[in-house]
Amino acid sequence: MQRFLYIWMLFFLLPVLGLSQNSNATGEVQIKGSVRAKETYKPISGVEVSTDKGIYVTTNAFGEFVINARIGDIIIFKSPDFETVRHRITSDEAIVVEVENYEVSSKNRGATPNRYRIGLDSANFYKKIDIEKSIDFVAQSMATLGVRGNKKELAEALTLLGEIYLYHKQYDLAITNLQDAITAQKTTKSVLTLGKAFLLNEDFEQAEEVFLPVLKLRKLAPYQRIWLYEGLGDTYKGMGNLEKALDFYDEGLKVAEKNQISPKVIDFNSKIADAYAAADREIEAQGYYNNSLSLSKKQAPRRAIQESEKVADFYNQSNRFKDEIQLRKQTLKELEQLPPEKVSSEAKGIVEGDSITSQRINYKIANAYLSQDKLSEAIPFLERSIVEADKDNDLVVQKDATRKLSEVYRYKGDFEKAFENYQKYGTIVDSLYSKKEQEISRLARMNREILTKQNRISSLEQERELSQSKYSLAVTEQQLFEESNKRQKLIIYSLLFGMLLFALATFFYYRSNNQQKLANNLLALRSLRSQMNPHFIFNALNSVNNYIAKSDERSANRFLSEFSVLMRTVLENSDEDFIPFSKELELLRLYTKLEHSRFPEKFDYEVIIEDGIDINAFEIPPMLLQPYIENAIWHGLRYKEEKGYLKINVKQLTPELLQIEITDNGIGRRKSAELKTQNQRKQRSKGMGNIKKRITILNEMYRNKVAVSIHDLHENGTGTRVVLKLKKD
Repeated sequence: MQRFLYIWMLFFLLPVLGLSQNSNATGEVQIKGSVRAKETYKPISGVEVSTDKGIYVTTNAFGEFVINARIGDIIIFKSPDFETVRHRITSDEAIVVEVENYEVSSKNRGATPNRYRIGLDSANFYKKIDIEKSIDFVAQSMATLGVRGNKKELAEALTLLGEIYLYHKQYDLAITNLQDAITAQKTTKSVLTLGKAFLLNEDFEQAEEVFLPVLKLRKLAPYQRIWLYEGLGDTYKGMGNLEKALDFYDEGLKVAEKNQISPKVIDFNSKIADAYAAADREIEAQGYYNNSLSLSKKQAPRRAIQESEKVADFYNQSNRFKDEIQLRKQTLKELEQLPPEKVSSEAKGIVEGDSITSQRINYKIANAYLSQDKLSEAIPFLERSIVEADKDNDLVVQKDATRKLSEVYRYKGDFEKAFENYQKYGTIVDSLYSKKEQEISRLARMNREILTKQNRISSLEQERELSQSKYSLAVTEQQLFEESNKRQKLIIYSLLFGMLLFALATFFYYRSNNQQKLANNLLALRSLRSQMNPHFIFNALNSVNNYIAKSDERSANRFLSEFSVLMRTVLENSDEDFIPFSKELELLRLYTKLEHSRFPEKFDYEVIIEDGIDINAFEIPPMLLQPYIENAIWHGLRYKEEKGYLKINVKQLTPELLQIEITDNGIGRRKSAELKTQNQRKQRSKGMGNIKKRITILNEMYRNKVAVSIHDLHENGTGTRVVLKLKKD
């Protein structure tokens, strides 16, 4: 689908002086801007923003970029998701790039990982050939990752960058990038490479600090363990601790032999020999050098030549010049047998100071002869070294060999040839000086370019870190908000749960308390009722005793018969908390009849029930009204001189309220109290006290079910009127 790109310029007017405006018109300005989808305003990250002068940045996670440029420069926007766009800078105004149909065009993003891998593969290819190209490919590869790229891929790219710098002896840059790689994602390879970088930089303490923790890792591949043991051996050798160095070289040799890694077997034999040689233990050194030399002959010819030269150097240090000369002459023959093109191509890859070129070997043979004062034997080899160095443009060896040849002729007394070679030496020095200047200039330029590229990569990393910080901050804020919400909800739920538990506990406590209180009240009612029954029985038996005393057997029998009916009724109701009012009324009638039969001359009585009252609809505690009737008879009517009158009137005030009125025209409460004995006062107080307690408990249990009021019937204090109001359940 065809993609369209729209560039929208936003103007931000700043109150600046006209002079500074004129200054900025021609100077460098800082351009800010963003790249986003037109329809959704979604930011587009990872877009390459560069100028035609080589300044390079990428958009961050929010699609933003900041780039330094000059008025008139062209800004280029590149991305695999839309067509490349160029825009000429005319002011320092912010730039907003809007991409149409971005959601549709972004389907090609699947190519990003391939671009990343292609970039790394290309960087690997140029790693030893062209440092600048190699770094460029790493930068391009990292740019495809975006600002929140995969940590593993980022670490891989930074590790490769460290290896590139390491190969080209840029140790500080190698260390910096390897440390960044470990920060992104720690891997065994990046750690071991960092240790090697510290080792080559001769920072042996740091190398030891990096290598030692890796020893604790159990899951190491054989080549990694060999790498580790070799690195630790080299580290301790550099620190002068030859015993530890030998221990680790031995361990590495065992692993190499076990896994049949022949090149490393040769290397460890050679390194062990070097360590013994450094410790002046020549016998052990000779044994291991023999091993390495013997094993190297089974490898490629070039490897055997390298090891032969190393053993020859050992002979030189041990003043075994004959052995040295013999071995180097053999090396020359082997080197001459190699194809010329292979010699020249490989020689180009040998770093300065390596001895594997014919001119260097000839020069070393000449030095060995000179160490034995064999000047004539040394001259042919010096001359041969000069000729071959001239062919390969090896000015360093040519200079040294020419100077040495001049000195030899001078020692022999041939001053003419000595002067001739000294003049050649001066010419070569001048050429070498000029070449060194060019080399220094080239290296300076290369270093500047390398630093520019590294700064570009560092800029990418800073952008990435800034974007990651913003993203992490947003994520952290969201997490804090969610965590705060969770905590608030937890607190609210905890409070609600606590309140629920408290409410349940309060409910169960309240119910239990009410049940206990009800049980206590019921127990109290039964206790009070049980106290009333003996009191009533005792008074009734006194009446029977009165009849017997008068020898009125017939009346006594009749009274006992009616009394037995009354007692049966009382006993039947004694276990009930409430009984129908009709039963209580029947009990009152029977009791009043019995009392009237005892005192017929003292009072008459009447029970009046209004028509239409459903007395069965009301319930009343048993024996609640009897004490009031008993008081009316025994303390009011019995002491009256003329015959009194007792009236029990029942009427319904409302459908839910019944009134029972007990009226007597006796002597009254005040006069009755005056006539009572001390024992009678105590008994009355106890009986009426029980009634009051029963009413109080009943009202507490049943919400004011019973109300009792007692008044004098007349103003002169005679007569008593008791009104009891009873609520329906």
